[in-house]
Amino acid sequence: LSNVIFPIGSLVGITQIFFSSFILLLPYCLISGFLLVLFCRVFSKKQDETSIGKVYFIDNIGDILGGFLFSFVLIFILNPFQMIFFIMFINLLAASLLAIFVKKRLLKNILLFLLIFSLVFAIVDFNKITTEIKYKNQDLLYQKNSLYGNLVVTKTQNQLNFFENGIILFSTENTIANEETIHYTLVQHENPKNILLISGGVSGTANEILKYNIEKIDYVELDPLIIELGKKYTKNLDNKKINIINKDARLFVKQTDEKYDIVIIDLPDPSTAQLNRFYTTEFFKELKKTLNNDAVISLSLSSAENYFSKEIIQLNSVIYSTLKSNFKNVIIIPGQRNYFIASDNNLTYKIAERINKKAINTTYVNRYYLKGVLTKDRINYVLSSIDKNIKPNKDFNPVSYYYHMLYWVSQFKFDYYPFIAVILILIALYLFKIKPIPFAIFTTGFAGASLEVVLLIGFQILYGYVYHKIGVVITAFMLGLAIGSFYMNRKIKQMEKKHLIRIEFSIAFFSVLLPFILISLNTIKNTTLVFISSQIIIPLLTLIIAIMVGMEFPLASKLHFKNIPSTAASLLSLIHISEPTRPLYISYAVFCLK
Repeated sequence: LSNVIFPIGSLVGITQIFFSSFILLLPYCLISGFLLVLFCRVFSKKQDETSIGKVYFIDNIGDILGGFLFSFVLIFILNPFQMIFFIMFINLLAASLLAIFVKKRLLKNILLFLLIFSLVFAIVDFNKITTEIKYKNQDLLYQKNSLYGNLVVTKTQNQLNFFENGIILFSTENTIANEETIHYTLVQHENPKNILLISGGVSGTANEILKYNIEKIDYVELDPLIIELGKKYTKNLDNKKINIINKDARLFVKQTDEKYDIVIIDLPDPSTAQLNRFYTTEFFKELKKTLNNDAVISLSLSSAENYFSKEIIQLNSVIYSTLKSNFKNVIIIPGQRNYFIASDNNLTYKIAERINKKAINTTYVNRYYLKGVLTKDRINYVLSSIDKNIKPNKDFNPVSYYYHMLYWVSQFKFDYYPFIAVILILIALYLFKIKPIPFAIFTTGFAGASLEVVLLIGFQILYGYVYHKIGVVITAFMLGLAIGSFYMNRKIKQMEKKHLIRIEFSIAFFSVLLPFILISLNTIKNTTLVFISSQIIIPLLTLIIAIMVGMEFPLASKLHFKNIPSTAASLLSLIHISEPTRPLYISYAVFCLK
């Protein structure tokens, strides 16, 4: 899609993402939705209300196994195309077993089809071929999944490009970016010794820091594979003064006893919940405890050379406001990226003079380059554009995430509100006609799906690395559905409407309680407790909500029972209708954060 349907390097909007995903998923979703209702009909022997709940339970078991295999096995040993082949294989195996009892000729065709595709997948490396197509005109050096994302390293002439999940992390030989990131900040301090570098060291920024008379660089990078690749393909980490720490930087800052003179946050814009947590007032307060009295910190945001759109102004303003609420002095150095430098000590725009005074050898960031960058007009323009009334960015009120989303959306000429309104109206008209028990199923499916997303976003805010944990959280959710449906199927004869009401109230109570639990988890600093909360408490919370959701479907099947096909179809369709409402709900919540 990114190379054929959408031009290489082009921005893809929400509508393009929606319709391309819809078309890709449509064949599977149609068959899957059809089969689940069909299985309820075929599986049932007594044609009673308990059959639907049993099929729902069996389906959940398959979901659990799929989530478990992906999270703990497949992600480590298979690439995406091998996973596709594995899924195809087990489905054709199931089709073969069914064909034994239906048509033996069909069985032969299935086995022949499987044999041909097995040979093709054994001979052709589809993953390498498609990756080379995706990164056209670049030499593909490396590709592998880690616990934190899909990493790709490519080469163009002498430059190495590091991609994570298809997005550029950094490139080597980018001298201008490396020099701006480091020298704008380090010259603000008279004699920096201890440096904390959050990400980006592989790109060459660490070499720029070493031009100063420093004692140590603590370089924090979450993914050890990035460090491994950096050492394999570059010499940027060879110096003994560079102390590499493979840890979440937010957690490291919470727990370290070190004191720093300089902190450089070399991360992309706050475009995700994971990145936003490094731009919040809570993070800066934690960071300040690790700083010496005259310490300086810096970060940067995407911008434009000479014109700021409304969205860029809002994004700059919220970061300025957040820094200003924690540091006495904040200056902004304009450019293709705006560099924010903050300190309780005095700061200066006389960077070229400081570089000359310290006798630092630079290629671009010198008096000739800075003469055009640090003009009074440009400095005044960026400072005068700051809206000082915008509130600071916080962990659980991620306004910079919101403004960055507006910045992204502003690049596409499409009004999303009518589209959302039409969908909500159609759903409302549908729900207006349904009876209380099916409506309870809708609200339960909506709550379950939404709370699962809230837990994933909460996990990302608290602990950052969500890529690998998505499978764990989803597996915990499916396990909870299975436990809930299994329990209800065992007790189904004793259950009445009052039990359905109790489950609904329990879900409502859990929804109110969840935000307070997440905020409490944010205060934990102890390494063991952080591990317990991330690995046990979050999956446990997911399990609890899923158990309640899983209990409700078999009970609703009994209370609303007419016949197997119509009951299964109506209740399952309500669950699936509630799930597309989830992203609309989450999107609306994010847009209302302002």
